[in-house]
Amino acid sequence: MLDSKYIKTNLDSVKKGMDKRGANIDFSGFLENEENRKALLLNIEKLRHQRNTVSDDIAQMKKSGQDAQPSIDKMRTVSETIKALDKELTSVEKVIHDFLIALPNLPHEDVPKGKDDTQNRLEKSIGTPRKFDFKIKDHGDIGEDLGILDLARAAKLTGSRFPLYLGSGARLERALINFMLDIHTTEHGYKETLPPFIVNKTTMTGTGQLPKFEEDLFKLEGLDYYLIPTSEVPVTNIYAREILDETLLPLKFTAYTPCFRSEAGSYGRDTKGLIRQHQFNKVEMVKLTTPETSFDELESLLANAEAILARLELPYQVVTLCTGDLGFSATKTYDLEVWMPGQDKYREISSCSNCLDFQARRANIRFKRPGQKKPEFCHTLNGSGLAVGRTFAAILENYQQADGSVIIPEALVPYMGGQKVIENES
Repeated sequence: MLDSKYIKTNLDSVKKGMDKRGANIDFSGFLENEENRKALLLNIEKLRHQRNTVSDDIAQMKKSGQDAQPSIDKMRTVSETIKALDKELTSVEKVIHDFLIALPNLPHEDVPKGKDDTQNRLEKSIGTPRKFDFKIKDHGDIGEDLGILDLARAAKLTGSRFPLYLGSGARLERALINFMLDIHTTEHGYKETLPPFIVNKTTMTGTGQLPKFEEDLFKLEGLDYYLIPTSEVPVTNIYAREILDETLLPLKFTAYTPCFRSEAGSYGRDTKGLIRQHQFNKVEMVKLTTPETSFDELESLLANAEAILARLELPYQVVTLCTGDLGFSATKTYDLEVWMPGQDKYREISSCSNCLDFQARRANIRFKRPGQKKPEFCHTLNGSGLAVGRTFAAILENYQQADGSVIIPEALVPYMGGQKVIENES
C-alpha cells in the first residue's frame, strides 16, 4: 500500500508511475476525502478541547455551588456532535483506505514501459540449448510414456489441472524439493520454515492478494480462510503487526509448500502438462530488509534462484519485467525463464521481486533503528527458488533420450538414492 502522505506530496510522480503501469487512476476523489478527513480531525480536536475545558469549569461551578446545568446541557450537545463527527470520520477513512489498498505499487525507474510479456527486457542468457538428433517430446508425453505422470487419473480424482506423480516421478519431485531447500539453507543462509497452507483474509491482504485477486484464490466455504497461492503469503506475514530490531535484518526465509490457484481467466492457455496447474509445489524465498539494502538483496535473491538452475545444468535466461507484466505488489521483478525444448521456448520458472515497503505497510511490519524512537517499515522481497513442477518438466524435456528414458541431473542423483536414469515404469 502506498503512503497517503507520499501521494499528496509527490502527486505528479505518482501519476506518472501509474500511467507507466497503464493504470488509469483518478486521484481527485482521494484528495477531496483527504481534505475532508483533515477538516473533520481539526473540528473534533477543537470540540474535545472545548469539552475538556468546560468540564473543568463545571467542576468548579459545582464546587462553588453555582448552577452548572446550562453548561452540562451544552456539553451534552457537544458530545453528541463529536460522536456524529467520529462516525463521519470513520466513514471517510474507510473510503480512503479502500482507495489506497486497490492501488498497485509504483514501478521502479529502471522498469521498462510495456504492455505485456513481449516487451520484457532480456538481461542475459545462460547455457546453450541442447541439439537433439531425434524427434523430441514435451514433458507431458514423456511423463505419461514413462509411467511417472498420470494427468488423466488426476483429473478423475479431482478435475483438470491437477497432477498425479508416480514411482520415480514422485521421487524426483521430492528430490527437487529437498535439493532446493538444502542449497538455500546450507549455502545461501535462509532459515527453513514450514508455514500453514491455509491463511486468513488479513494475511492475504497483507501481501496484496486481497482484495484485487480474490477470484484467483481458493476460499474455504463459510470460513475466513483461503488456500495459499504461494508461501510468500504466510512467510512474509510472520512478523505482521510487529516491530523488529534493526540488528535482526535482513531476515531470510525459505519454505516448501503446495500452492493453490484457481487461474481465473487463463482457461485455454497452457492446459497441457504441468505449466499451469491449480495445485503445484514450490520452494519460496522471502526477505525482510532495511530500505537501504533491498535492491542489493534483490540481486542476491536472483543469484540464489539462478544457482539452482546452474546446478541442474538447465539453460535459462533472465528478463526484467515491463510495467504491463509487473505484479501488483512489486516495484521491480526479474523473471528466470528455463529452456523447454519440447515447446521450443523459454518458460518462467521463478519471479524475484522487490516490493519496497508496499507489503510491509499493508501488513504493518516495522523495524526500529538504535536510538531512534519512530519505527520504519521494512522492505519485503520474494522469489521462487524454484517452481518445482516446472523444474520437473524442464528436466524431462532437456534430459530426454532417444529411447524415451530420462537422465537424472548429476546434482540430483544423491537425492534419488543413486538412481541415474528414469526408464519406463508403466
